[in-house]
Amino acid sequence: MYSTHPDVTEVAVVGVPDAKWGEIAICFLRAKSGVKLTKSELIRHVRKELAAAKTPAHWVAVDAFPLTASGKIQKFILRDR
Repeated sequence: MYSTHPDVTEVAVVGVPDAKWGEIAICFLRAKSGVKLTKSELIRHVRKELAAAKTPAHWVAVDAFPLTASGKIQKFILRDR
């Protein structure tokens, strides 16, 4: 869903604790080189297929993801950021 945006190359969604909801989603993403995405544009894109409750509360652009030796994204490191 998130990675279907034409200007997004890679995403990772993690849950983080929240006082009100228990947990909320945060989307970390890498955009194509030279592209600047807006939060409203990303929300509009994912809301085509996701309910409001499943839409990430925060969007964080990253240059690179922390990876394991086998190339998997280390979501626990993103969560700790």
